[in-house]
Amino acid sequence: MRYLTAGESHGPQLTAILEGVPAGLTLTAEMINEQLSRRQKGYGRGRRMQIEKDEVQILSGVRHGKTLGSPITLVVENRDFKHWTKIMGAEPLDEAEEQEVKRQLTRPRPGHADLNGALKYGHRDMRNVLERSSARETTVRVAAGAVARIILAQLGIKVAGHVLEIGGIRAENAEYGTIDELKERSEASPVRCLDETAAEKMMRAIDDAKEQGDSIGGIVEVVVEGMPAGVGSYVHYDRKLDSKLAGAVMSINAFKGVEIGIGFEAAHKPGSQVHDEILWDEEKGYTRGSNNAGGLEGGMSTGMPIVVRGVMKPIPTLYKPLQSVDIDTKEPFKASIERSDSCAVPAASVVAESVVAWELAAAVLEHFGHDRMDAIEENINQYKEYTREF
Repeated sequence: MRYLTAGESHGPQLTAILEGVPAGLTLTAEMINEQLSRRQKGYGRGRRMQIEKDEVQILSGVRHGKTLGSPITLVVENRDFKHWTKIMGAEPLDEAEEQEVKRQLTRPRPGHADLNGALKYGHRDMRNVLERSSARETTVRVAAGAVARIILAQLGIKVAGHVLEIGGIRAENAEYGTIDELKERSEASPVRCLDETAAEKMMRAIDDAKEQGDSIGGIVEVVVEGMPAGVGSYVHYDRKLDSKLAGAVMSINAFKGVEIGIGFEAAHKPGSQVHDEILWDEEKGYTRGSNNAGGLEGGMSTGMPIVVRGVMKPIPTLYKPLQSVDIDTKEPFKASIERSDSCAVPAASVVAESVVAWELAAAVLEHFGHDRMDAIEENINQYKEYTREF
């Protein structure tokens, strides 16, 4: 199972083509729109979220609410494109039109792809870079992830996420019972934080950053329950499930670090306090006394909840811009400003859930592979029974 995305931030639309989704999965635009709506929420979002109301169109691969097994095309319209038709249109411009939209971006913004992308592709107008490198592209990744979540849910695998930290303010009381409780409490918070006291402080920190023309980052956590043991592989480096998850989370715009389970904390502890003891339960089969490994050992799932965290840096578009250099004149300038958020960590937690869901769904289909959802369900149920009796 794989997907490709296409489209620019202020282009006419964003597109994703999904290949390998099994036949017989119930799928509607409404089910995907639920996740797109979640991505647009969150304290600290900018004016773009007031302009766009992201809704998906399913253009292929689904008939009468059921997937066909053929490629699925998902499209999300950029409603702001009507103001950018000349600037971002695909057709050549005449001389008068060129004068009208002559403004070029020649001042790369620190922290963005602008300069590196311009060097790579030879673009003198860096709008050619920033339009594609924009986090707007995560819209259709969330749409693709929504399909993956539906696959996982039908197989008894649940995905949820929450925010652990924003601007140095850490959630101290982030305990929860079931993953359903985690999901409910996270959705009820404007910053998707389970600790209400910390959430209030986070919102004040976001307000302060906005007032100062600055931005702040944070840490998100994704939790997955119901994954059977043994999904992934220890045989080859490129088939290790933890590697795929880490790569997926790191692919999200502005993410600079990933950890699984206790992650970097393991460096400070002896092995006796890190490794999870193996236990046997008559009903569950093999289980663990703890989950420091975050549900992954040797590149494979252990059957325990999968726990993945990602670190998001502050958004680099600032209203008190940093110094840059004009690539035409080589003179120092203050970096240009594009419309932006003061904090996108709550929204990024939804994106993190989506990319994790996609990687897990792809791994599950590889392990229990079939072209039909009913056959995959049968395979996974038989495998769970096998592991209980092993």
